[in-house]
Amino acid sequence: MTDHVGSVDSVAAELNAALQTAAPAEVIAAALERVGRERLALVSSFGTESAALLQVMAKVDPAIPVIFLDTGMLFAETLAYRDTLIATLGLTDVRSMQPDQAALSADDPEGELWFSDPDACCRLRKVEPLARTLSPFAAWINGRKRFQGGVRAEIAVVEADGERLKFNPFANVSRETIDAIYADNKLPPHPLLAAGFLSVGCMPCTSRAGPDEDARAGRWRGRAKSECGIHTMRTS
Repeated sequence: MTDHVGSVDSVAAELNAALQTAAPAEVIAAALERVGRERLALVSSFGTESAALLQVMAKVDPAIPVIFLDTGMLFAETLAYRDTLIATLGLTDVRSMQPDQAALSADDPEGELWFSDPDACCRLRKVEPLARTLSPFAAWINGRKRFQGGVRAEIAVVEADGERLKFNPFANVSRETIDAIYADNKLPPHPLLAAGFLSVGCMPCTSRAGPDEDARAGRWRGRAKSECGIHTMRTS
């Protein structure tokens, strides 16, 4: 999917080396310059930390396509927050994508797959729709940070994701930097943050996190699972 000379792996390594200490806006600008707006997408959950990355992107180019995976099991507050941020930040190309209805009817007709097989549920409602949606794009941007821990603790600033480049502009940022972006730009918080939901995904698999817990402790609580799969399974 890339137009550059050399393999995606080599291009990712080259960009990662060049952008190791770059500010998030510089990483996004580099992605934009490399592949162009029509072939670049930002994937956002419109979760509790999403506004920071969207704010930085909007200052670079508010017309970069933003992909939002509407799984059919999100909190109403998340859907409302999406609409609030679109208006607040002046985003002009937010695409709300849904799972394939035929696949839902075949594989999760009662909407209970999240309980019996959460990995299969995530594949059906997030991984497969994202792979389909990203098919025209050469690169994508996401908001993972190393301070989130787990498999995210050592992410690169730029990496290869199958045929695509994957940019992680916030890989190096601290939680304090995220907080400062919210404060400096007077960004509205996610409505569920004040209720103790420090990381928000689908309703059945999201719970509150305690004051001494990691922010993502409330995701898939009690299960040996910490990622939905879009960052651990290749999208192409």
